[in-house]
Amino acid sequence: MTAVASPNAVRAVRRTADLPFLAEQAYGDAVAWRFKQDGEWRTRSYAEVAELVLDLASGFVHAGLRAGERVCVLANTRPEWTAVELAVLAAGGIVVPIYPSSTPEEIAWVAGDSGAAIVVAEDESQCAKVDAVRGGLPELRAVFTIDPAGDRQAVAGLRDAGRTSPLAAELDARRAAIRPGDPSLIIYTSGTTGPPKGCVLTNTNLVALCRLAEETRIDAMTGTVYLFLPLAHVFAQIVMFSTMYRGGELAYFGGDMAAIVPELAEVRPTFLPSVPRVFEKIYTLVTSAVPREQLDQAVALGLEVRRRRAAGEPVPPEMAAAFEAADVVFAKVRAVFGGRLAQALSGAAPISRDVLRFFHAAGVPVLEGYGMTESTAVGTLNTLDSFKLGSVGATGLAGLEMKVAEDGELLMRGPHVFAGYWRNDEATAAAIRDGWLHTGDLGEIDADGFVTITGRKKDIIITAGGKNIAPANVENVLRQSRWISHAVLFGDRKPYCVALITLDADEIVPWATARGLPSDVESLVGHPEVRALVQQVVDEANSHFASVSQVKKFVLLTRDLSQEEGELTPTLKVKRAVVHRVHAELYEGLYE
Repeated sequence: MTAVASPNAVRAVRRTADLPFLAEQAYGDAVAWRFKQDGEWRTRSYAEVAELVLDLASGFVHAGLRAGERVCVLANTRPEWTAVELAVLAAGGIVVPIYPSSTPEEIAWVAGDSGAAIVVAEDESQCAKVDAVRGGLPELRAVFTIDPAGDRQAVAGLRDAGRTSPLAAELDARRAAIRPGDPSLIIYTSGTTGPPKGCVLTNTNLVALCRLAEETRIDAMTGTVYLFLPLAHVFAQIVMFSTMYRGGELAYFGGDMAAIVPELAEVRPTFLPSVPRVFEKIYTLVTSAVPREQLDQAVALGLEVRRRRAAGEPVPPEMAAAFEAADVVFAKVRAVFGGRLAQALSGAAPISRDVLRFFHAAGVPVLEGYGMTESTAVGTLNTLDSFKLGSVGATGLAGLEMKVAEDGELLMRGPHVFAGYWRNDEATAAAIRDGWLHTGDLGEIDADGFVTITGRKKDIIITAGGKNIAPANVENVLRQSRWISHAVLFGDRKPYCVALITLDADEIVPWATARGLPSDVESLVGHPEVRALVQQVVDEANSHFASVSQVKKFVLLTRDLSQEEGELTPTLKVKRAVVHRVHAELYEGLYE
C-alpha cells in the first residue's frame, strides 16, 4: 500500500508538472483511471499513474527533450494521451494537442507554428500524416507512436528507457525551475475563420481552474467522471486536470462514439462533461413517443416537485402522486446515464432551454457553462447551488470577472485569461486590451449576475432593412426537432432570412421506411412528405420569433455537415463562413 501523506497535499500545487506526484501523496491507491482494454474495464491507481509518469518523463529526457520544448500529441482520447501529457510537463516540456481528425496540412501548421521537437502519434495512420509533411518541419526531431507500428519508435520504449535509467534528480530540477506564469499548453483554436492560433495556457491558468472546481463545489468530480471529449480541446483538458486535483476516477470512453450510451450504463458516472449534441440525442430518444402537451405537463410537474424538495417545502399528496406516475419516464432517463449522475456540464456550444428543463425535471441536472480556449474553458458557470436555466452561469466565480462593453461584447479578466497567442503579438494585442479579454461574444448580465449569450459579433445578420438578427437563437430552436441535425441561417444584406437544413438520418430514415418512402437521405430531401414535415418544424420555430427573424424559405442538403468538408470544427461547432461559401448557390437560389 502506498502511504497517503496528506489529503490536502494536492492543494499546494503551483505547477501542473507537480500535479500527478502531489495527487499520489493525497490519494494513494485510490482509482485514478478506468479504461477499456481487450473489452474489459481496467484501472490504474494514483500511485501507479505517478510511477508511469515518472518513467515516461525520464524517457523523454533520454530521448533528448529539453526544458521548454514543445511536444505535439496527435491521438484520440485515451489514458496514454494523459500519460504522455503529464510526462512531458514533468520533463519541463510544453504540450501541443492536435485533433486526430486533422489533415496532414493542418498537422503541419500546428507542429510548424509551435516549433515542435517531438510528435507523439496514436498509430500508423497518424504517423503517416506526419510523414507526409515532415519535410517542411525542420525543428521536428522524432515521432513516437502509442500503438506499436512496425519499426517505429514506441512510447512503450520511452517508458522502458526511463524505468531502467531513472532521472529523478534531473526531473526535480526541471520542475523546480518552472514558474507559475510559464506555458503548460499551447492549444490551437479550431477556428471558424482563418488559420488556427496557438493559445498559450500557463500553470497559473490551469491551477486556477482546478481550484475553481473545488470552490464551486463540483463534488461530483470526486466520484466517476466519464470522458469522451477530445483531449485536443480545452474543455476536456480542464476536466482531466480538475478530476486529478479532486481525486476522482477518470473513466475514458472506449474509442467508439457510437458506444457512448451503453458505456454510460456500464461506467455509471457521477459527473458527465459533454457537448449539447449528446444531450439533444438522448432527449430525442426518450421523448419522441411522448405527446408534446403531456411532455410539457410532466416537465413542469417535475421541476416544481424538485424545487419544493430542494427548498424544504411540502409536496401536496396529489402532486406527489402525479409525480410518481411521471417518474416512470424520468427513471428511464436516469438509467440511460447509469443511475448515479449527480451533475452534467454542457459546454462548447449553446444548448436548448427546453432540453435543460427536461433533464432537470428528470433528476439529471445538466448545467451550462461558458468559456473559450483563451479563458481556459471557463468564464461563467451554473452550479448546483446557484443556477438559472437558459443562462450560462454567473459572473464573479473565484475571481473570474466579466463585464459587458458598450457594444454588447462580453469582456473577461482574471487568472483564467491566457497569456496570449504563440508568436503572434498582433493577435494578442487585439484580443487583450486594457487587461480585458475581448471574447467576440455578445451577451447580457442580469441583476443577479447571470449571463445570457445573445450571439457572436461576427455572426450577426444585418438584413437589407437594417435589422440585426442573432442567427443562433433561431438555429437552436430548429435543432430541437428530432428530424433536424443542423440549421444554418443566412440573410446578411438580404430582404429576409433563409436556412440551410440537414436531416438527422438516424431519425428520418426509420420514419420514412415506415411510410414506404425511400430509405436514403439523398432521395428523401426532395420528397413532398419530408418537405412538409420540415415545414411544420420551421413554422413552429417561426412562431417564437418576430417576423424579421423568421425563416421564410429553406433548402434541405442531401448530406449532413461534416468535419471532412470543413463545415464543422472537431467539437461540432458550425463554421458558418465555410457553410455560406460552400453552399452559396443554394442560399442564393432561395432568393430567386
